[in-house]
Amino acid sequence: MSRESFQDIKPTVWVGKRGISSLMIDEIRRQLKDRKIVKVRWLRNTEVDPEEVAASAGAVLIEVRGRTFVLAERRSRSPGHNSRNI
Repeated sequence: MSRESFQDIKPTVWVGKRGISSLMIDEIRRQLKDRKIVKVRWLRNTEVDPEEVAASAGAVLIEVRGRTFVLAERRSRSPGHNSRNI
């Protein structure tokens, strides 16, 4: 998947005024397992550290733009790499 196509991915995790919780980190992990790539968006008045979220979720931070970031599953060699570990 190229960087340009990250724009086409719709956010599947929205961070509200309460910020990042452990339940939200668990949800990001579940989505990464299913989708391999997750897009997260947060409210303007909410403090979010994308690097900290990635570390907490055991993911790789791929891109940050504005109030949106993209995470990939850590065990993937690269986003869009289609081989599976069997």
